[in-house]
Formats: sequence, structure tokens, C-alpha cells
Amino acid sequence: MITIEDVEDVPEIGIHEDKPYICSFLLLVLHQTRNGQDIVGLDYEKQENEERVIIRYSSGGKKKVNVSMDSGTAMIRDIMNAID
Repeated sequence: MITIEDVEDVPEIGIHEDKPYICSFLLLVLHQTRNGQDIVGLDYEKQENEERVIIRYSSGGKKKVNVSMDSGTAMIRDIMNAID
């Protein structure tokens, strides 16, 4: 069993969640699954009033996911729904 103490350099959550950090860890988790082995990137982008994640595939394909106003867990759900 792994616990949070086993993971190095986990940032403290303040007022805002670190969405790029969440995407990095989600990418590592997805690589341990059959459906996620062809995903090579989860790129979090934030512009004025828009947040999105670009899912990049080894084939060169990309999929945009709107994650505006999402919490960290809602963002994970939106990404997972886009992959399924």
C-alpha cells in the first residue's frame, strides 16, 4: 500500500489547486492503463477566461477538454470522460 507520505514533493494545497501538477500525476497514472498508454501529454492551458487541457496522443492526435471553473477532481473527471 502506498500513502501520501511515500510520495516526494507533494505541494500543500492552498486556496488554489495546482492543476498542471494534477495533470502531470494523472498522466503517470494513465500510462499504467491500457487505454492511457498512447497518451503522451496532458497540457494544461489557462487564458483570460478559459482553462483547458490538451490531451496529446502518440499518433499526433489531440483532443481539447474544457476545464474552466473545474475543481481538481472535476477536471480529472472531464479528462477521463474525454478519453473514454
